[in-house]
Amino acid sequence: MANVVFLWHMHQPYYVNPRTQTAMMPWVRLHSVKGYLDMVSVLAEFPGVRVNFNLTPVLMLQIEELVERKISDLWLDWARKPAAELEEQEKFAILENFFKIHWDNLVKPFPRYWELLNKRGLTFYRDEVQRGLRYFSTQELLDLQVWFNLAWCGYTAERLYPELAALKVKGRNFTEEEKHRVLDIHLEIMRQIPALYRAAEERGQAELTTTPFFHPILPLVYDSAFAERCLPGRRFPQRFHWPEDAAAHLTLAVEQHTRLFGKAPRGLWPSEGSIAPELIPLMQRSGIEYFCSDEENLFNSLRLDPAFRGREVDHLELFQGWRVAYDGAAVNAVFREKPLSDFIGFMAAKNAPAAGAEHLLTHLRHIAGLLPAETGLIPLILDGENAWETFADGGEGFLRALYGGIEADAARLRSCTIEEHFRQHPPQSTLTTLHTGSWISSNFDIWIGEDEENRAWDLLGETRTFLQREMDAGKLAPEIRAAALREIFAAEGSDWFWWYGPDFSTDNDALFDELFRLHLKNVYALCGGIAPAALDVPITSARVTPLYSVPERPISPALAGGSFFDWIGAGQYVAGSEQGAMYRADRIARKVQFGSDARNFFLRVEVRKWEPLVLVVQFHLPAETCVRTSLLERGGVGEFTVERAGAAAQTRGTLVFNGAIELAVPLADLGIAGEAPVAFQVRVLRDGIERECYPESAPIQFTLLGADYSLRHWIV
Repeated sequence: MANVVFLWHMHQPYYVNPRTQTAMMPWVRLHSVKGYLDMVSVLAEFPGVRVNFNLTPVLMLQIEELVERKISDLWLDWARKPAAELEEQEKFAILENFFKIHWDNLVKPFPRYWELLNKRGLTFYRDEVQRGLRYFSTQELLDLQVWFNLAWCGYTAERLYPELAALKVKGRNFTEEEKHRVLDIHLEIMRQIPALYRAAEERGQAELTTTPFFHPILPLVYDSAFAERCLPGRRFPQRFHWPEDAAAHLTLAVEQHTRLFGKAPRGLWPSEGSIAPELIPLMQRSGIEYFCSDEENLFNSLRLDPAFRGREVDHLELFQGWRVAYDGAAVNAVFREKPLSDFIGFMAAKNAPAAGAEHLLTHLRHIAGLLPAETGLIPLILDGENAWETFADGGEGFLRALYGGIEADAARLRSCTIEEHFRQHPPQSTLTTLHTGSWISSNFDIWIGEDEENRAWDLLGETRTFLQREMDAGKLAPEIRAAALREIFAAEGSDWFWWYGPDFSTDNDALFDELFRLHLKNVYALCGGIAPAALDVPITSARVTPLYSVPERPISPALAGGSFFDWIGAGQYVAGSEQGAMYRADRIARKVQFGSDARNFFLRVEVRKWEPLVLVVQFHLPAETCVRTSLLERGGVGEFTVERAGAAAQTRGTLVFNGAIELAVPLADLGIAGEAPVAFQVRVLRDGIERECYPESAPIQFTLLGADYSLRHWIV
């Protein structure tokens, strides 16, 4: 029997404009009525299951501030305002923002909501939407105000408040009273969230853990020069070195957690799993008994540790608790199992709930069979909120099947909290040389070392130095000092740096940039100074990075031993290009190339790591068509079948070689002719379970290059 540990991480950045005390984004409220409520409620139905929840202090702070009306919610204000009284800019904001939800699962199933989206336009063009405002009636705007907030309500909210389900059935012609009832329910649910999680811990079903207060990359706050350890040779900002700030984030987190939940936290998920040995004494002094990070950090640590040097490290070393020692201090640690954690977050939703849960349970049972009885530990650590809207049912079926499967298999699997595991099984292994890095690629590349990121660190450092001079001079009253430090701590949060640089992008890059600089400006204002002009200059660049490139010319690659040059001019998609608030590291494919000539559609999938797999190319345009390979083994020749409605299945050949899968599908088999629009996605299956999909949400779309394309675009 093995101990299965779930740690569900719940976090939202500090969206509050510090000058207006307004939450500029609604995600704390909307995740409360969906993921936060659903996760703790479904757990209560499986009394034999134990889990860990990581509730970040900055998330809980915003829930408190919202329900106590200490801050306002901009999107809630847009929704509250009577539709007949909306100003033009408010109508525009509603049409821009009230479709920011999963379309397939939470818009298309509801005819009125889907109708409103189509009227607005599936693609948001600012000028067109501005011109189209006049064509939206008061009732349509009112229905949109209701639908956005109604669709976000999860399955538990519907069960607790049957009027929500009734409104979904009604579908249209909502009243102002009905709208306000939906919004009142949002606030009622938010008010319950802390008590529900506290109750889960008090009845022994959950352990609540914390994170450094404003979710900073704590090693970089302690000393940004630590980044050189895992990113050697990079250009970094001026050194940011404030160990006292790192300690303060931990102290503040423990204080708030104790006040909210009645007991101090024992466990810590360091923001983004970011660790460095110098943090161990800080954790111990703040009362933290253990931390969690990623398996890659463990194995990098073992490579550094003298006790393991020269030894072949078995991967099974992962499945235990560890003691980590540094400079006379020691805390315990757990390191996440990466592939299964990522499966839950990214691919479980692509499969039937029971199949996805059984896939996970099968792997857990297999691992359990390799571990020592009673003491083996399988840590599954992942985002506990963002994934659920990608499930057609909000994840309800998957979680029920997963928790129920664990309860039913007590002979092989036992869920437990991390505190419980360490109490019963103190660590038998010690790390004396801890690697410095995060859970993402075991380094800090996402948050430092790129021009925008470095500029943000430099501005933060200059502001922190200014504040320290003011404090050292004794110029600041205690309340001003505390307020200014709070602004610094907020600006030290990791989320600003997540969106700087080329790694990730969002429609709200400029808003995040503005909020970051506002926190720094406020430090100067609180101290009676004038903020430097540099803080008025945006850090983020206006950039639109295409998700993929389309073919530039026809191609006719030789699949049997062709060369790189055969694919010049092909379209290309790089796996992971659409990463947003969730990061996925472990991918099978590296990139997808595609193109055509007069007779064939060509596809090349470059594989990052080889596993026996089935490749499915799902065409959505010009007609639903499925190209499915046989089980592909490395270095062999397989087959693929073209399945198209109304046509007999066609079997062709496919060649696998040199770490890539290449195939040519006759256009006639796909029902394509001439310069037709084509839309497709590539799915990777293993053991009948969809593991990956490229692209992850919207398909690749392009127009087929016609037979006379080369003649029309002939050049010398």
